[in-house]
Amino acid sequence: MAAPAAAQEKYPARPVTIVVPFGAGGVADALPRIVGQELNAKWGVPVIIENKVGASGNIGMDYVARANPDGYTLGLAPTGNLTVNPLLYTRLPFDTARDFAPVTMLATSPNVLVVNERVPARTFKELVEYARRNPDKLNYSSPGAGSGAHLAGELLNQSAGIVTRHIPYNAMAAAVNDVVAGNVDMMFAGISTVLPQIQAGKLRALAVAGPERLPQLKDVPTVAESGYPGFDVTSWYGIVAPAKVPAAILDQLQADIAAVLQQESVKQKFAGLGVVPAGSSRADFARTIRQETDKWAAIVKRAGIQPIQ
Repeated sequence: MAAPAAAQEKYPARPVTIVVPFGAGGVADALPRIVGQELNAKWGVPVIIENKVGASGNIGMDYVARANPDGYTLGLAPTGNLTVNPLLYTRLPFDTARDFAPVTMLATSPNVLVVNERVPARTFKELVEYARRNPDKLNYSSPGAGSGAHLAGELLNQSAGIVTRHIPYNAMAAAVNDVVAGNVDMMFAGISTVLPQIQAGKLRALAVAGPERLPQLKDVPTVAESGYPGFDVTSWYGIVAPAKVPAAILDQLQADIAAVLQQESVKQKFAGLGVVPAGSSRADFARTIRQETDKWAAIVKRAGIQPIQ
């Protein structure tokens, strides 16, 4: 009778690793480090952040999918890795619906539509009117084909019935810098990325691409307020585990992470990164993944974006 009881050790009994599928220094890297520090204090075991970069995050995600399903390897998953990449890559070595267990949404990151000062539009409505009078004249940048910023631009084209051209870059910084310089007209970007340029007057914020106005930009309306109900391009970051991790461990992970996200010190650190703590239930997070996948699949199809072989 003693052997099975001894085998069921209290979780976690040893270090837990959170794999980040991108390099150090960005928001995706900072969030699990903040949360991991608090989990370390709560659990009394180290929480290790391991960066595994490459292939738009697919290498790190594959590592998590193949990990031992014991709860000691988790993954930080941005929106695109769970909802968009499966639509764009025809040869992914994993299936996001089959190979991952959603734990919780960690944080949401509102996006904002910004234009350079030379664009003759002071409001979102004026931008749409200008684009309709001048089809294919305006362009927008993104950090790459299939990125959230790219799909947000396509959603704008489809929702407003306008034609703007996509200019892909290989990094977010380059995409933002060329809008600031006036080489590109506009883009969708996370508030933390463009707020300094907005405050310096180098970029003009026309609309928030989320359900609510932002406290940092109280006078900037949402796209929905501007006449396009339901327009929502909110980026988010979640925690996932390999699919066969026991439900009891997944439940504990969700509860412990959600508790950490309620700490005032964590809320302040997240606010400094321009993100909002989440802490959704496992079921709610799974539902969000399915809904977002369906939404972006329709947009990708209508835009004619070709999958990457």
